[in-house]
Amino acid sequence: MRWTPGGRSRNLEDRRGARGVGMPLGIGGTILVLVLGLIFGPDVVSNTGLDPGVQTTSGGAIAPEDSAREEPMVQFVSFVLDDAQATWARILPAAGQRYEDARLVLFRDAVRSGCGAAQAAMGPFYCPLDERVYIDLGFFDELHSRFGAPGDFAQAYVLAHEIGHHVQHQLGTDAEVRRAQQANPALANELSVALELQADCYAGIWGHSTARRDLLQEGDIEEGLAAAAAVGDDRIQRRTSGTIDVESFTHGSSEQRASWFMRGFRSGDPEACDTFGAFR
Repeated sequence: MRWTPGGRSRNLEDRRGARGVGMPLGIGGTILVLVLGLIFGPDVVSNTGLDPGVQTTSGGAIAPEDSAREEPMVQFVSFVLDDAQATWARILPAAGQRYEDARLVLFRDAVRSGCGAAQAAMGPFYCPLDERVYIDLGFFDELHSRFGAPGDFAQAYVLAHEIGHHVQHQLGTDAEVRRAQQANPALANELSVALELQADCYAGIWGHSTARRDLLQEGDIEEGLAAAAAVGDDRIQRRTSGTIDVESFTHGSSEQRASWFMRGFRSGDPEACDTFGAFR
């Protein structure tokens, strides 16, 4: 992806110097939570059974060698954050909605969010209660090594998806989904899938914008599609249990996730991202 290093976003909060002190998950628990909570949402934060009293305490400044090693990534996620948000600030007024920026929190190991305590093993997530995206940069190593989705655009997809959740929050979509889930619990999983697939489509809309501005390089879209497919419910279930239970899907299959990303990418139009049509 073509981008120019040059500093940090004003919407970036660097909490990597804070160390989490709380209940350890252990290796098995960490892997389980990683694959279950991969990439998305406060639902995972609230349902992992973590002690809600987990605190973060200052561990001092981040080690100089870690800071230097991660600084290029910090600048890259800053670029993606600012570019994605600038894109939505241009798009949303057409729908009668003024876009308000989310903030991005970088943390290490554990963090307290407005949605509760979280550990890095849960993967990146968006918290609607404080309108922040939370990422431990170590997740991108996992995305590459464990889930076979390398490349900078794979990383950009992750963040663009989370910003997609912020767009849903701005539009009130997430609140509508929660009300519908409470009214009809039998549809809770299907509605969750629709919400996640729409965020994938919104990530594709940002991708469409980058293509129009000639920011994409050869192989970038393939990287994004690989990342979307890597976190499909079917692929994660097959990896962890060897079986697939469609009824338990909460994020969508690999094919669905890649397909909705491409729908947004090809159209560049939020109207093309109606994943809730079957519920109307």
